[in-house]
Amino acid sequence: MTREEYQSSLADLRTEVLAMGELVADRLDRALAALATVDEAVAREVAGADDAVDRRYLALESTCIQLFARQQPVAGDLRFVASSFKIVTDLERVGDLAVNLAQYTLAADRKRFEEVDLSAIGDRARSMLDDAMAAYRTDDAELCREIAARDDELDALCQHASERVVRDLIEREVDEGDSWAVEELLDDVSRLLLVIRDLERVGDHAVNIAARTLYMIESDPELV
Repeated sequence: MTREEYQSSLADLRTEVLAMGELVADRLDRALAALATVDEAVAREVAGADDAVDRRYLALESTCIQLFARQQPVAGDLRFVASSFKIVTDLERVGDLAVNLAQYTLAADRKRFEEVDLSAIGDRARSMLDDAMAAYRTDDAELCREIAARDDELDALCQHASERVVRDLIEREVDEGDSWAVEELLDDVSRLLLVIRDLERVGDHAVNIAARTLYMIESDPELV
């Protein structure tokens, strides 16, 4: 493979990683919409569509391995391929989190804790993922650092929501003689806390993507 062909392959890799990012973002959008509207049909679709993300991940894993093997990459190319592989790993995990959100929609009674604004948390996490992929697309180091700073805001939103759920549980009046009602309530609380945690993890993966991108651009893995 000539140097020109290798560079073309690297450009193709970036295109494919961005395409996977769009696929995962679409899954996340649909999962968040299903969660907000309690749309079981959309939730089932998202929960059953994880194979497409997994196939894309495996194909890109193979591409990265081939790019390592075909030609001895120079330092910048090596960082790009290694970072791209790490990024698709984070994207695959966001796809898994979207499935979790869909399954939560199917299992829980969202009418119990309607005052918990999951949409605001989801929108914040989704925005961070969008910007992380934009930074990867455009080699934007400053945007990478901005995403890391925004993660503290998302963490605070998630902590506030979790505390509100626990406080509402403590204050809620439940007939302790009705063991089924108590168990259902606790199951819903557990699922709601899990979905808040998973939304926080979407933000964590966005920060990871930003960190990988910064390493790719500046050979610096640290976001400050």
